[in-house]
Amino acid sequence: MIQYKVYQQTYSLLFIFVFLASCNGQEKPKLSEGNRVTTELTTFPFKPNVKQDTASQISEYVVEVFEDTKGNLWMGTISDGAVRYDGKSLIYFSMKDGLVDNTVASIAEDKEGNIWFGTHAGASKYDGKTFTNFTEEKGLHGMGCKILADKKGTIWAGTNDGAFRFNGSSFSTFNIPKPNIEIKSYKWVIGKVWSIIEDKQGNVWFGRDGLGACKFDGNSFTHFTQKDGLCSNNVSEIIEDKQGNIWFACLSYDLPKPIKEGGVCRYDGKIFTKYPSIEGLHKNDIYSIYADKKGTIWMGATGLGVYQYDGNSFKLFKGTDRMDLTWSMGIQSILEDKKGTLWFGFSGGLFRFSGSSITNISKAGLLKNLKY
Repeated sequence: MIQYKVYQQTYSLLFIFVFLASCNGQEKPKLSEGNRVTTELTTFPFKPNVKQDTASQISEYVVEVFEDTKGNLWMGTISDGAVRYDGKSLIYFSMKDGLVDNTVASIAEDKEGNIWFGTHAGASKYDGKTFTNFTEEKGLHGMGCKILADKKGTIWAGTNDGAFRFNGSSFSTFNIPKPNIEIKSYKWVIGKVWSIIEDKQGNVWFGRDGLGACKFDGNSFTHFTQKDGLCSNNVSEIIEDKQGNIWFACLSYDLPKPIKEGGVCRYDGKIFTKYPSIEGLHKNDIYSIYADKKGTIWMGATGLGVYQYDGNSFKLFKGTDRMDLTWSMGIQSILEDKKGTLWFGFSGGLFRFSGSSITNISKAGLLKNLKY
């Protein structure tokens, strides 16, 4: 039986930014620069020297925000496990309750309604009552586990050790070939899978550390690297917009030596578009990118703010109302819930978009049963 608790003390961690931590016959993509864009700014006070108590926060580091089919809001944290908000109560799930690890990097829901948690020590499946854990003994290993439940019901996982596929009882290694490139540097671990998504056509995309992005159509692999148009070969996140364009969030290189690259680019099936004139979206670490129901693209520009792109122009929301918490502007996750509320997981806590600014939501804020 799971023991629920309403609060778990935040403690220090080692990896603050761990999640922050061409194929045959295809014509080589063309390059383009997205220079016909404008920027609007919204600024807020920046007080990095003001120290505030973080005990009131959902967690000091919210690295994943997810909504299940029942409308429950889930948050993955570093060190505080998984947090569920059902509109009335705030419940923490940790290793004491059966979760395999207290660092939850990703959350997904399968066709049966089970909630999957990707952690630093494997994956946990939660059926609403009990946890079933999958670790190295069941074929899954590596830190920073990202989970995808695809339309066919297949469960995919990506970790520092590569990609894995679930067969119903255990995971097995899913071997992705390496592109024909010279690996000049990487962010965390060469071959780490930062992101896994499924597009509208059923293709599964992998964002990899040092190896670019790879599309798997069920039979063959198509590689995309910096030579093809990516901002870097470190692809932290991939999304598909309403028009079918694929967007890539890329990271700079840290090892064996720092190289300032990274940024955001869009691929329409033929041409890559970059945004060198947009501050923070070029040669910067981008960990989060999201397409909302209206088709607006939201991008977290580390160290700067959150961009909103409506297809014509960019608007920058520079800062939050709690810069004492979000001084690094490390946006980890973005989600629009069924009610249309836009949520942000930050290095600093949980935030939401008020329509004109990004505002902190504490434990008390959620428990007041906010009408949003």
